[in-house]
Amino acid sequence: MTGGNTAQAGQSAWRDLRPRLISGIVLVAVASLCIGFGGWLYGLLIIAGMAGMAVEAAGLFGLPVRHWRGGLYVAWAVCAGFSAASGHWASFVLFCLLSFVFGGPLWALMCVLVLAGTALLWLRQGGVWPVVFVVAVVVASDSTAYAVGRMVGGPKLAPRISPGKTRSGAVGGLLGAMGVGALVAACSGAGGVMGGLLWGGLLGLAAQSGDLAESAMKRALNVKDSGTLLPGHGGLLDRFDGLAAAAPLAAGLAACAGGSGAFWLAGLHNILGGILRFLPG
Repeated sequence: MTGGNTAQAGQSAWRDLRPRLISGIVLVAVASLCIGFGGWLYGLLIIAGMAGMAVEAAGLFGLPVRHWRGGLYVAWAVCAGFSAASGHWASFVLFCLLSFVFGGPLWALMCVLVLAGTALLWLRQGGVWPVVFVVAVVVASDSTAYAVGRMVGGPKLAPRISPGKTRSGAVGGLLGAMGVGALVAACSGAGGVMGGLLWGGLLGLAAQSGDLAESAMKRALNVKDSGTLLPGHGGLLDRFDGLAAAAPLAAGLAACAGGSGAFWLAGLHNILGGILRFLPG
């Protein structure tokens, strides 16, 4: 009986692998096309993602989009995306600050959406590789954490927040992010493999933190998924919570280093120097 239960538990742990892989392949194909093409196609992808996540966020807090406030909330995210896509980079501050009119929780989520969307649009100004670096690191962190956690198991990482996550998975995710960061840096032609290793790990930690934060929010709201758009993944917020945390960090690193290009080439002295430049006086 114990062996049967173990087998059933193993099958249950992997039951969502097939739809997860299929939807993941579709996402990668669409994202790769848009990132490679750049321009208006990439901009529309980011804006559509912001709109979709705004719909889910509003729904989580009982604000349906058919209601005028729900429609306004989604339109707010779309306008912020179009503003950034048209080159008005500093306007993200106003979109974040003024969204307090929607109330505390929705204001916080709108800030996340606006920061993430603006960061991804701005990073693309430095070419394909900065966006590829961030996306690849986040995907590697999530995928290796999932695989290692399922295969190795062990103590839970944060059982009160997300019972499915394990410490082994977190370590696997971190190592996966570091390895892919180094690989992307090597393939980019810009070099900086050690920087790719370091900043890949940092972005991987940010991605895992974003994932845990979204899990904590869902736990507080007593919901399993933010939506049902992506089979095996849930909603857009479920899928892109890590990216929403990692992209602004990458953009901040790039800004401190003086541009939106290969930010993984920046050393700590470049980052500190950039921070000092932003400080008043």
